[in-house]
Order: sequence, then C-alpha cells, then structure tokens
Amino acid sequence: MRILTGLQPSGKLHIGNYFGSMQPAIQLQDEGDAFYFIADYHAMTSNQDPKALTENIRDLATDFLACGLDPEKATFFRQSAVPEVHELAWILSVVCPMGLLERCHSYKDKVAKGISANHGLFAYPVLMAADILLYDANVVPVGEDQKQHLEVTRDLVHKINDLYGPDTLTLPEPRIQEEIAKVPGIDGQKMSKSYNNTIPIFGAEKATRKTIMKVVTDTTDVESPKPVENSHILALYKLFASEPELATMVQEFEAGGLGYGHFKQTLYEAYWDHFSDMRQRREELDPSTITDILNHGAEKAREEASIVLSRIRKATGLA
Repeated sequence: MRILTGLQPSGKLHIGNYFGSMQPAIQLQDEGDAFYFIADYHAMTSNQDPKALTENIRDLATDFLACGLDPEKATFFRQSAVPEVHELAWILSVVCPMGLLERCHSYKDKVAKGISANHGLFAYPVLMAADILLYDANVVPVGEDQKQHLEVTRDLVHKINDLYGPDTLTLPEPRIQEEIAKVPGIDGQKMSKSYNNTIPIFGAEKATRKTIMKVVTDTTDVESPKPVENSHILALYKLFASEPELATMVQEFEAGGLGYGHFKQTLYEAYWDHFSDMRQRREELDPSTITDILNHGAEKAREEASIVLSRIRKATGLA
C-alpha cells in the first residue's frame, strides 16, 4: 500500500494540523510505503515572500520530524525537489473540465478571505492530483476541507484511464478520521490560521497558556452547572485526555462549583504534557540532519516519479 500526504508550509503549525493531518500520517507510516512531502509549490499561491517561505519550510520539516515522522519508514521530501510533478499536472490539465475546478469551494473561500485570485490558486486541485498520482498512491489521509479535491483527483484518473488505458493511473482512496477531522479553534470555528484562532504545536509556554485561556465560553457563573453540549473546552480536551479524564471533566461541568478558568488550566496542562516529548525531540534536531533527510527523500521520490511518468508518457504518446 502506497500512502501519500502533503502539508503546506504556510506558517506556524497548530494542533488542528497535528490532529487532522500529521498524527494520522505518522500512524500510517507503519502500515505501508509512505511518501510525505512539504507542499511548497502550493504555498506560493498565497505567499510570495521568499524569506518567509524558506523559514516556513524549515519549521514544517522540523515540526513533522519532532512529532514522530520517521525517515527510515517514510520518504520525506520537498515538493519542489521533484519537478516531474509539473509535467503530470499539464497532462491532467488538458483533460480537466473548467467546471470541475469552478465548483471547488476552497478557491471561492480563499478569494472571499482576500487571497489574490491567481491561476495557481484556481488550478490548485490539478497540481494536488499530480502530487498524488505521480507516486501511484493508494491511500491519501486528508481533512474534510480537502475531500473535494481528492474527488477531483479521482475524476481525473477516470478521464485519463478512459482515454489511454485502464492501468495508466492508480485510483487513490481518501482516509479521513471523522472524529478529529475538524478541530475547533479558540473561538469555536474550525481551527485555521485564516481565522487567527489557533493553538500552536510548539508555542512558548506563557504565550500558549494565554491563548488557551481565551477559549470562548458562555456566561454561566462559577457555582452553576456548565452546559456540556457544544463546549469548546471539552472538544479540545478530548484530543488530549484519556476517557476517564474526559469523564471527570464532564462530571465537574455538570456538578458546578468550578469556573471556566479551572477547566482551561486543566486543558492547558493536558496540552503541554501531550507535546512534551516532541518538544524535546525538536530541540535536539540538527538543521544539517534535516537537510540530509529531505535530500535523500527527494532522490527516492524522483526515482519513483520517473517510473510512473515514463508509463504515462508512453500511454499518452509522448514517448
């Protein structure tokens, strides 16, 4: 089984990235042949600052390795180190209907949020399809927000295989963990850098505690029972707590006598403990080691990409 996923270096990673993408990917590296990449071409659709992009790439690589990505189990590389992806993206583009891209909600959402409407942003799903198909990926762990893009990928596979033969491209399947696909931000909306409502994976201690103390609650007084349904504190605590720990907090909510500040402090402590070993690993990672890991991963990725692209070039009449 070939597993593939990518993360954009678009800023500091937050716990929504971790639980929605990184943790599932790290768990999957023991189940098959994993290919994980830093989607730096994709990041350029909204970030044309060279210095910021370089820093974000370095931070993402460091964070992913600190969180448990094992380069002995997974091929880890930068998307831009495999230029073959653009040739496949063009081949996919010539069979991709405009309507298929026009229906993608991600483009509309990002433009509505003020991101410049450029061709790269509009054609993002085609490049994403090339990322997946260039390595014959069978399984693609994605969040709910990327599910539609994977459906575009599958549509393009059917179009190519109908034109050039049933074995030209491999049809990938999504892997979505529904229970943690949507991590709430401190305001209750989906956690996103766009909403400025994130909790960082590796934030400074005092600053992160301050952030968690801003989690939105209702106005129930200290002595009264707290509503359990739709509680943002409980939704976040569930990510870090064991079942007995979660049950205890629910009981305390229902009993009353404790204020929301108490529960936010408990949430903060659970968060801090969860990432403690990862913080230690992050501090021990050497920049030259990270570069070597990415370069080695790129070599293997290009070897695999050349095999797949050779097959596609032959099928389409380009070779």
